[in-house]
Amino acid sequence: MTKLAPVRTIGIFGGGQLGLMLGDAARPLGINTVFLEDAANCPAALTGQVFTNAEFERFESSCDTFTLEFENTPLVSADRIEQKHQLFPPSKALFIAQDRLNEKNLFQELNITTVPFLAVNSLDELNNASHQLGLPLVLKTTRGGYDGKGQFVIKTTQDIETAWQELGDATNIAPLIAEGFIQFSREVSIIAVRSQSGEIRYYPLVENTHHHGILAKTVAPAPNSEHLTEQAQDNIKKLLEHLNYVGVMTLELFVTNEGLIANEIAPRVHNSGHWSIEGAVCSQFENHIRAVAGLPLGSTDIVQPSVMLNVIGQFPNPKDLLGIRGVHFHHYHKDEREGRKIGHITVMTGDDTLDEAVSQAIACLPNKLGL
Repeated sequence: MTKLAPVRTIGIFGGGQLGLMLGDAARPLGINTVFLEDAANCPAALTGQVFTNAEFERFESSCDTFTLEFENTPLVSADRIEQKHQLFPPSKALFIAQDRLNEKNLFQELNITTVPFLAVNSLDELNNASHQLGLPLVLKTTRGGYDGKGQFVIKTTQDIETAWQELGDATNIAPLIAEGFIQFSREVSIIAVRSQSGEIRYYPLVENTHHHGILAKTVAPAPNSEHLTEQAQDNIKKLLEHLNYVGVMTLELFVTNEGLIANEIAPRVHNSGHWSIEGAVCSQFENHIRAVAGLPLGSTDIVQPSVMLNVIGQFPNPKDLLGIRGVHFHHYHKDEREGRKIGHITVMTGDDTLDEAVSQAIACLPNKLGL
């Protein structure tokens, strides 16, 4: 059997904070990372060389294999790489994740419970969707949109035309997708990693709290979630295997009285897994690098319960924050800007003082995101 040459350099599409943390995870394994990102001063520049889109050929020739930290990586770029090189995850995963209709249709194909939905190409079709799905409903763009952007909650018939003007006429994006509004008790997510040989390992289900569409807090593991774990793992396993996926994937879910309802996937390392840097035996970032490089996967076991808090817009005073027992602070080397993720905090005390330490950490945040 031919022995594969070891991966020395991984090319990563995107150079944000996820790229920064992937680069940090790669270095102890003897693996270099380079990035394709037009912002030369991006966070990932701290861990590896940054190439602009105009330098695509240099980026391509400098790497052994490729991955991404941004699910909106252009499909044309992914396809170009796949013609000559390995790209993990495959472009098929991007095709699914970049379009909410593709995503929901795949959920249905794989018998993964999701919200009722309809494609919307016109105001008449939006009116029809409101009758079929009922109100309230959520109108979303099928492409783009994140952290609560690109969507409109239609509560009454008077909102229908306004929603269409805002998302349909104004953005000229069609089709849109109308999703039935569901009653759920909380939001959770599961992160899993699949190796090139098909081995799958799962991180514990975590509970997420959002504020105006932005992730504010993640609790790992999710409280009282043992009865949900099997369904979550089964759902993400179906997706990983169907897509012949390699690397880390995240599946966001709603908890309802009838069980879990799938919301969306992220074909990359994810904000709700940042706690794993300190809180798991092998972080989501290291396991993604291991999978992409063809190395054995590491343990996803939890070290101790953790709480992750996002730092949005303004930095806390590190002297106040780091004086709290059990706090770990990650600075993304970004400029302060309203609504921007610029860092995160992980709190883990290993005893019953965790809630108190989390409260103290929240008190240090200039933007507390409703926590």
